[in-house]
Amino acid sequence: MNVVLVHGFLNRGSILRRLADHLRAEGHVCFVPSLKPCDARCGLPKLAEELDRYIRASVPDGTRFALVGFSMGALICRYYLQEMAGVGRVNAFFSIAGPHTGTLSAFLYPGIGVRQMRPGSAFLRQLELGTDRLAGLPLVCYWTPFDLMIRPVSSTRWPRAEHVRILTPLHSLLVFSPTLLRDVARRIAALSS
Repeated sequence: MNVVLVHGFLNRGSILRRLADHLRAEGHVCFVPSLKPCDARCGLPKLAEELDRYIRASVPDGTRFALVGFSMGALICRYYLQEMAGVGRVNAFFSIAGPHTGTLSAFLYPGIGVRQMRPGSAFLRQLELGTDRLAGLPLVCYWTPFDLMIRPVSSTRWPRAEHVRILTPLHSLLVFSPTLLRDVARRIAALSS
C-alpha cells in the first residue's frame, strides 16, 4: 500500500526515515515530503496545500493511501483530510503525538502556524467543527504519557480516534519506538488485505 508520512515542527521528512524503512521492508511504498518552512511561519493551511501538491505529483492518481502525521504534521494532515477533501483518497489516518487540542508550548515560538497550534485557536476550532467529514475513516492516535512537548499531554488523545499508549521518554522518540513501528505496519497490512 502507498503511505504518506508527514513530519512535525522544525523537522524534515528524515525524522520519519526509520518508520518509512520499516514499512518499505514490509512491502509498502512510502512518500516522505519535507514541507517548508518547517517552522510553519506561513501557517498550517499553506503547509497542507504544499502536502496536497506533493501528493498529486507523487502518489499515482486514483490510488488510495494511508496517511501518517507526526506532531504538527498530524494537524497538517487533518486539514488536508477535512478541508481539502483528501479524505476521499485516504484509507486510514495515523496521528503520532499530534496536538489535537493544541499545546501550551506553542506560546514559546512566534509565527502563524505556531499560533494555530495554541489551545483554543480559530484553526483548531475549525478542525473540530469539520471532524464529521472523517466518519468511517479508521483513525489511530499514538501517544506517550511522558510527552514534554505537547502540553497538556491529553491533547494527543483525539476523542474520534483509537488510542495507543507507548511508553517512550520523549516526544520525538515516539517515531523510533519499535512498538509503534510494528503497530503501524500491522494496521496498514490489514488495510491491504
